[in-house]
Formats: sequence, structure tokens, C-alpha cells
Amino acid sequence: MSIKGKCPICRKPTVHEFRPFCSRVCRDRDLLNWADESYRVPVAPEEEDSKERGEG
Repeated sequence: MSIKGKCPICRKPTVHEFRPFCSRVCRDRDLLNWADESYRVPVAPEEEDSKERGEG
């Protein structure tokens, strides 16, 4: 069974070898985005406050 999808970076069809990406270029671009902290996970304000105080 073949599942077809689109690359999350450029929206081209995925290639099995680089899944979920279409190429090594898009795979590496995604890795660089994580390394450069371009992707962020939102944090609720109350979680930020408790971390600053050393709680939790």
C-alpha cells in the first residue's frame, strides 16, 4: 500500500527515501529550522511564570 503526501516545506509530492519530505534539501532545511529555533512551541503565560520562580 502506498501513502502519498506532500512535503511540509515545498508542498511537492514526497519521496519514500526522504519521507515526509521530497528531497534531501527540504529535509535539511527543516533540520536547520529546528537548529535555528525557527520553530517554537507555544507556552501558556502561567507556565512561564512558574518556570521563572523555579516551580514545576
